[in-house]
Amino acid sequence: MNSEWEFCPRCGDRLETLEAAGRLRLSCRSSCGFVHWDNPAPVLAALVELQGRIVLARNQAWAPGAFGLITGFLERDEDPADGVAREVEEELGLSTSAVSLIGVYPFARRHEVIIAYHVVASGAIVLNEELAEYRLIAPEKLKAWDFGTGLAVRDWLAGRAKAGTPARSP
Repeated sequence: MNSEWEFCPRCGDRLETLEAAGRLRLSCRSSCGFVHWDNPAPVLAALVELQGRIVLARNQAWAPGAFGLITGFLERDEDPADGVAREVEEELGLSTSAVSLIGVYPFARRHEVIIAYHVVASGAIVLNEELAEYRLIAPEKLKAWDFGTGLAVRDWLAGRAKAGTPARSP
C-alpha cells in the first residue's frame, strides 16, 4: 500500500492493514467501518490536433525538452469527453470540434488511470499558467513514449496506420 494515513478520518482511531474485497487495505480497527480504498485518480489526456498537427506541451514543472499531451483531472459529476474539452480550452485556449476516445491506461507510477482522447481543435493557442511552451508536430513525425500518455500516442498512431491514413498530414 502506498498511503501515509495513520488515523481514521471518521472516528480518529488508528488504521491497520486488513483484507477487504480481496486486497490488503487500510481499515479502521473500531466499529465505524471505514476502509481506505486508495483508488487511482482519473486523469484526462488530450492528443490535440490543430490544423493537421499535434500539440505537445511542456508543463512549467518539467525539465526543458520534456513535452507531452494536455492532461488534467476529471471533475466530480463531469462527463470525461466534456472534461477533456474543458482541459483543452483551459490550458491552450482552443475550442474543440470533435472528441473521440483513444483508450484507457493504468499509470501506476502516479496512481492514476488515464482516459485519453483524440481532440480536434481550432483557434489560436494561448497557454495558461501551467504550461511553459508548446510544439506543433506533424503526425508522421510524432513518436510515442513507453509510459503514461505515450501509450495513447502509440495506439492513436497505430489506429491511423490501420485506417490507411496518408503518411503526410493535409
